[in-house]
Amino acid sequence: MENALPSSSVSSTLEPVLALLAYSLTKLETGFYQIPGSAVVARYVKSSHQNDPGRTILEVILIIFAIRTLLQSRTRSDRGGKHYIQFGDKEVDELVDEWTPEPLAQPLTEWEQKELASIPVIAGPNGPKPKLVSTGKTVTNLASYNFTGLAGNEHIKERAVDTLRKYGLGSCGPPGFYGTIDVHMDLEKDIAEFLGAEAAILYSQGYSTVSSVIPAFCKRGDIIVADRGVNYAIQKGIQLSRSTVRWFDHNDLRSLEDALQAVERDRKKRKGPLTRRFIITEGIFERDGEMVDLPKIIELKNKYKYRLILDESISFGTVGRTGRGLTELYNVPASQIDMLVGSVANGLCSSGGFCAGSTIVVEHQRINGTSFVFSASMPALLAVSGSEAITYLRNTPSTLSALQENIRALRAVLEKTEGIAILGHRASPIVHFSLRSVAPASLSPASAATPAGKESFDVDGEERILQEIVEDALANGVMLTRAKYLRKQEMFEPRPTIRIAMTSALTRKEVEKAAGVVKASIARVLSRRR
Repeated sequence: MENALPSSSVSSTLEPVLALLAYSLTKLETGFYQIPGSAVVARYVKSSHQNDPGRTILEVILIIFAIRTLLQSRTRSDRGGKHYIQFGDKEVDELVDEWTPEPLAQPLTEWEQKELASIPVIAGPNGPKPKLVSTGKTVTNLASYNFTGLAGNEHIKERAVDTLRKYGLGSCGPPGFYGTIDVHMDLEKDIAEFLGAEAAILYSQGYSTVSSVIPAFCKRGDIIVADRGVNYAIQKGIQLSRSTVRWFDHNDLRSLEDALQAVERDRKKRKGPLTRRFIITEGIFERDGEMVDLPKIIELKNKYKYRLILDESISFGTVGRTGRGLTELYNVPASQIDMLVGSVANGLCSSGGFCAGSTIVVEHQRINGTSFVFSASMPALLAVSGSEAITYLRNTPSTLSALQENIRALRAVLEKTEGIAILGHRASPIVHFSLRSVAPASLSPASAATPAGKESFDVDGEERILQEIVEDALANGVMLTRAKYLRKQEMFEPRPTIRIAMTSALTRKEVEKAAGVVKASIARVLSRRR
């Protein structure tokens, strides 16, 4: 066409515009990188786009929507209020009187009310022989986690009182701000030296310890291979991590190895990158008292290049010659475990929890462990109590021997009891037993595929029978408890059990007598059901 401009003329016309655009983009980039923290943002955007381009598009849309929402006037359609309904004072009062608020929670069922009313109330301090408010009688306590009998220890009590007078009660701040004092650092050092680890970090709540440790290291795209029988706190930590999860059958190391091999096969098939990978399990499982084969777990994690997160909330302070847990029992160096999580509340009769490991692992949690960052640190008197408890365990190994002797005495009586099945490892300080009338299916592969609330056993029926046993035993001077779970919230529903927590504070004769009471209660309740 005669009027068409030659391409060279168009290029010369756009050249200044393109040059100005390039100059502007260069200035914007230079100015952006002068902003503090801009490099972190840029690195995040690049890695996010590389791993998941769709996520980048979604985030851009969300940013645009947020800016639009902030700039938009919420009342622009009716600035004058012409269409608002006007009420008089009398009408307002009538509407308020007629309004009935929705209940904050569903009303308790008859069974829940009965269960709540049956909870015993103790007068005075807790211990191996507490006194009940309802009857004034002293009972044998087989319900509390007082494994080494340190609850009520007079020396620890005196040290706690002295610390209370020196430091006051609360810390009034998270550890990373002004909540850390010398006694917290002393307890961290004592735990690390006790376990033979490089360092340890202290958390103020036992439950939130492992649920903070897991998401501090496991992120989206990482691989977690976990036991089906882990406790609820671990389940929440796994959920918060948003990692890809593979479950293996409860305490089945053959199933674990199969899962590890399946993860590697999937990676090679997809030709995906080598991501961070973790094995998560418990030392002694809180749900049933089973004990993991620690040397074999370490062998598998080294073979398949995984990191190990081991929760020793029950085994720490209860097994091993001096209570150091599975590392002492199996003679395994603590350095072989990447993140060793334990409970200061259970094993040391204080409060909170800890994570021991390398210095890098510990320091990473000081800025990434959510509970450590956002929760107030534990009171100083409880930190001192924990340190004193460690000293006691070091100097009094006979306490652990007495605990194991009592466990054997208890199991010897219960194993002769008809109608129940004893669960767990023979060295576990918590002894679970379930009814034998229904085939066990709690943590098996079949139950894993069963939706919550669709178990093959009668949960409500068995819980009612077990509660009758608990109440009968309490009436005869022994305090027990059913294992409590958040039904329909657990990933894998466990079978109802009664959980007995053994303590070294009782003599062998007292344990045998209490076990005899439990045996008689079981026989009475089951005979009425026949």
